[in-house]
Amino acid sequence: MTRLLFRFLVVPVAVGWLFSGCSEKIEPIKPTYSQLLTGVNQKTWRTVSLQIFDEGVGSGVILVSQSGINPCVYDDLVTFYAGDEHKVEASEGATRCAAGDPDIYLTDNWTLINANATVEFYLPILNGKFPWTIKNLTGTVMTIEYYFPDIDASYRFTLNSVSTK
Repeated sequence: MTRLLFRFLVVPVAVGWLFSGCSEKIEPIKPTYSQLLTGVNQKTWRTVSLQIFDEGVGSGVILVSQSGINPCVYDDLVTFYAGDEHKVEASEGATRCAAGDPDIYLTDNWTLINANATVEFYLPILNGKFPWTIKNLTGTVMTIEYYFPDIDASYRFTLNSVSTK
């Protein structure tokens, strides 16, 4: 009886205990803002919509293709590069403003501050570099907002990822 108890109770418990300690719990690693922004090496984004907020009242989502902004500007691309240099490039989209314009017309750098989810970079539609508050950032969609410091207004832009390398 003791042998039977040992064989069917003690041995399986001991073996189970031994093997349970050998398994490694695999936890997914959440990508950082930088990884979502740049991909592994680089990621290119295109502005697809905007909203204007004035004294807390929003305009609703406006597609850039229906905004009245010149297509030679609104289809431009912004490419973020991974690496210590934090390079960003602005390049022409499908529609060029002038036939002789270079494909890449601006090379600069981007800055990310995780503490307040702020990323600073050049946005072609506004033709300037601004500190953007990240409202949403996934592998394929980025929503950023610029709050004007002297008035109760802001611009919110949504960009979609168009390529990753």
